[in-house]
Amino acid sequence: MVARGFVVGLLLPVILRAHTSADVDFRFASFIDNYMVLQKEPAGAVIWGYGVSGATVTVTLCQDQETIMKKMTHVKAHSNSWLVVLDPLKPGGPYEVMAQQTFGGKNLTLRVHDVLFGDVWLCSGQSNMQMTVSQIFNATRELSNTAAYQSVRLLSVSLTQAEQELEDLAEVDLQWSQPTSENLGHGNFKYMSAVCWLFGRYLYDTLQYPIGLIASSWGGTPIEAWSSGRSLKACGVPKQRFIPSDSVTGPSEYSVLWNAMIHPLHNMTLKGVIWYQGEANVNFNRDLYNCTFPALIEDWRQTFHRGSQGQTDRLFPFGFVQLSSVLSGATSDDGFTQIRWHQTADFGHVPNLRMPNTFMAVAMDLCDRNSPFGSIHPRDKQTVAYRLHLGARAVAYGEKLIFQGPLPEKMVLLADKGLLNLTYSQQILVQRQDDKIFESIAGSLSISWTQNHSCGQISCCGDHQCKWLPAPMNTFSTQTLALNISSCYGALVALRYAWTTWPCEYKQCPLYHPSSTLPAPPFTAVIANQMPG
Repeated sequence: MVARGFVVGLLLPVILRAHTSADVDFRFASFIDNYMVLQKEPAGAVIWGYGVSGATVTVTLCQDQETIMKKMTHVKAHSNSWLVVLDPLKPGGPYEVMAQQTFGGKNLTLRVHDVLFGDVWLCSGQSNMQMTVSQIFNATRELSNTAAYQSVRLLSVSLTQAEQELEDLAEVDLQWSQPTSENLGHGNFKYMSAVCWLFGRYLYDTLQYPIGLIASSWGGTPIEAWSSGRSLKACGVPKQRFIPSDSVTGPSEYSVLWNAMIHPLHNMTLKGVIWYQGEANVNFNRDLYNCTFPALIEDWRQTFHRGSQGQTDRLFPFGFVQLSSVLSGATSDDGFTQIRWHQTADFGHVPNLRMPNTFMAVAMDLCDRNSPFGSIHPRDKQTVAYRLHLGARAVAYGEKLIFQGPLPEKMVLLADKGLLNLTYSQQILVQRQDDKIFESIAGSLSISWTQNHSCGQISCCGDHQCKWLPAPMNTFSTQTLALNISSCYGALVALRYAWTTWPCEYKQCPLYHPSSTLPAPPFTAVIANQMPG
């Protein structure tokens, strides 16, 4: 979401209509160019483009003037497009890709050079994904740190809209490039995403082979703009609805960014996707986000799998950033807490049954009161990307490591002692042990019951009324935490944690994992056998 006063008039909306490719010249798809990264084994990379209907196209992959493989196909009559799937290749390069069209005794040849094979990640969302390296903490140092990462390649999609699904990108802001201080810090919210770049850089440090990063994001945009009509229909999204101007400052028409900025990439073979969005839905279709977000993931997976001829995994890894904090003066029941919860399909954690093969970076403790871009745009994107890359290493690459903060797996009510005892699935670290931190925890931990699962703090029910009350932290050990519930004189029915827009100051939330400093995510839970009749 782009804060008002920043990036006003960033780009005039470009509305495109779907068109046929009749009479098109022989060419590669718009994103196939020098310096690109193609997806490595076990998948096969897709090479495609346009040509003369009925012509023969031969694609040759070369290295050091030696032919590695050849693939032949024909240009389809109805779309004037051609496509081949390369045999899976190990990471490395550089290679040259050559395509030759033969028609009527005439040959035309296209070449792209310095092509690498590695993992290709698509980065999308709104302005927190769109922020560039020049806008984050330690920008000067980060912009100069590119020499060791010339095998991390960048592509940035232009901001365009379309009324129907496009087959190819209309424009590219930054064609495939090696990283430089210029293309990483081109301007505010322009060119390359900082989160995307840092995520790729962390992955490269671990994997030590090429990484391709595609940035396709637009500030102030709701999820509905990035969703296909199919997925919106599946969630019963109303066709017309008032959109508050304070939360949606970018294109809001349904599917226009899916059509122009995501669907044109669907023939590409991907490793995975990372996503940072949700602020624009705080006051727009918020109650549907627990459906629209999982539906978007499922629809993107299905579309990319089909478009790549089955080469992109049907359940490719999908990572996302849970919303950070914002200075809003809102009550504890405002929309930010709801979106955070709905981002997990109301499970509180991922992966889960509705969101398989996903990973999440919790960011509620990365608040930034003094951000020149507004508190909704915190500048610590390094920690965001680091937490995302931990999730990718675990979910996408199968490493056995801690990638998310602790969540309780068991709750025991000790009514005679006035305590609720929580047992966590992993070790916990109480960040600060003083009277002040217990008071702040008392404000963010409480008990309550709500019919719509949208939740609150500790909830006591008596005389047919329920009320959220503080549940101060009492004693704790390496894996347990006792909460003081003595203020509750009725039935204890639910518990919630960090259920507020601004739950703590920078990296000072109460609970973390001790070895990885990952914050415990917010949650709400009904306490069994305590539901009011």
